[in-house]
Amino acid sequence: MPKILLLVLMGYAIGSIPFAILASRLFRLPDPRSYGSGNPGATNVLRSGHKAAALFTLAGDAAKGWFAVWLVHRLGADVTVAALAGLAAFLGHVYSLFLRFRGGKGVATALGVLAGLQPALALAVAGIWLVVAFVTRYSSLAALTAAAGAPFLALLLDLPREVILVIAAMSAVLFWRHRRNIRQLLNGTEPKFGRGRPQRKPPADHP
Repeated sequence: MPKILLLVLMGYAIGSIPFAILASRLFRLPDPRSYGSGNPGATNVLRSGHKAAALFTLAGDAAKGWFAVWLVHRLGADVTVAALAGLAAFLGHVYSLFLRFRGGKGVATALGVLAGLQPALALAVAGIWLVVAFVTRYSSLAALTAAAGAPFLALLLDLPREVILVIAAMSAVLFWRHRRNIRQLLNGTEPKFGRGRPQRKPPADHP
């Protein structure tokens, strides 16, 4: 049990690395928490107009989810422990140790975790995101649709029950983190991604 706890905590620490903040400093951009949605994630970094910074953020956030699962596997843990470490990495992104337990919404990190657990599942979920995003131009709607489909796809792929439960837990958290986006989608005020210049985040945007 102490070893399992250590591996899970290691996953959380890896997931806590805030690539949106690192990208913004690297490319000399404003702190992503100061404009747009205030979310330290790739979609909000894209609102700065700097595509390279957004791509760096996306790649880093996905890679840390994958790396947490891969590393735990390499250390000899079974798939259940690897899934728990992946869940911890996802929660580390959402509630980052380095950002006073605040963070992004977790879409890219969740995808990275899926890639570490089952690459075919990650490809299918990414495909759902891409189709919905391309058709609607709503990043949030694409994320919600992909999150809703992930547990069912995991069932179709006959993944272990513990892995399916971890995926369902990530999906539930993703819906919770997108609750404001859901309200905005329903009332027609949700912004489409890749458009407009960054605006200073109003106080009401703080979670």
